[in-house]
Amino acid sequence: MDEPLASSTGSRDALDLQLLSRVANHDRDAFRELYIAYHRRLSRFLMRLTKRYELTEEIINDTLWVVWQHAGSFRHESRVSTWIMGIAYRRMLKALRHIQPPGVHLVALDEAQQLSNDEPAIAEQHQWILHGLAQLPLEQRLVLEFAYDLGHSCEEIAAIMDCPVNTVKTRLFHARRKLRQILPELAGAARHD
Repeated sequence: MDEPLASSTGSRDALDLQLLSRVANHDRDAFRELYIAYHRRLSRFLMRLTKRYELTEEIINDTLWVVWQHAGSFRHESRVSTWIMGIAYRRMLKALRHIQPPGVHLVALDEAQQLSNDEPAIAEQHQWILHGLAQLPLEQRLVLEFAYDLGHSCEEIAAIMDCPVNTVKTRLFHARRKLRQILPELAGAARHD
């Protein structure tokens, strides 16, 4: 059962490498294809953290402009997706430093509206998780997003965040532990309302 997923991931990686090679030669059609392939993925990740469409679009455009300019310097030390996500991560941090005072955590995107067709209990549980995530330090929240929402391995997250793998594992450990403390409190507060 894992083979189709692995083969689709492998074929995506091969296609990304081929596109990036063409982008390095300033092939606009290849860049357009790469842009389309990554826009939705980057948008989903960034919107969950910024809640601002215009800022998300600016970060995506900055990210893919860097890809256009530096495609030839890709060193094949990671997957292309990991490299692009790392650029987006650094661009997002830079943008947020300019608009957000230090020490303020990002607020989670209110995704419960997207779940309006689901059962109320599922929407409520989703809200608790989003509120819990919003209370985590940015680095811990990001490793959870990279791991569970985007499916990156600890090694890939380390490459994206430019930190040791053990740092990623430590952040995951502390984030999960904090969520185990926060979520029951949020559930209890909701029941008393």
